[in-house]
Parts: sequence; structure tokens; C-alpha cells
Amino acid sequence: MKKSFSVLLSLLFLMQNNLIAQSDNQDFMRSIGKMYVVYGVIVVIFIVLVIFLIYLDRRLTKLENQIN
Repeated sequence: MKKSFSVLLSLLFLMQNNLIAQSDNQDFMRSIGKMYVVYGVIVVIFIVLVIFLIYLDRRLTKLENQIN
């Protein structure tokens, strides 16, 4: 148990160092134009979720009216 914990801790430490080394160039995504793709995907996902919730609300309202 102690050995696996130390291995896990060392792996986490190594991954943290790797992530810190990658954060030096923070504008990389923006400089290659991919940041707008990320924004677009987030907006599309949000719109789809809102449409689904409206659809679900209408369907539940219809079922509640049928029960009453």
C-alpha cells in the first residue's frame, strides 16, 4: 500500500511539472486561431442544452396536463 502511494505521488508530481512547463505559452491556442473553435464548440453545446431543456419542459408540461 505504501509503495503504491509513493508511486502515485511521484506520478502526480511528474505530471504537475509537465503541466507547468506547458503553461509558458498561454496564447498558443489564440495565435493559431483554434481558440475561436473552442469558443464556438462551447456555444453550440450550450445552445443544444438550452433547446433540450425547453423541449423537456414542454413534454413534461404536456404529460402533467394529461394526468390532471
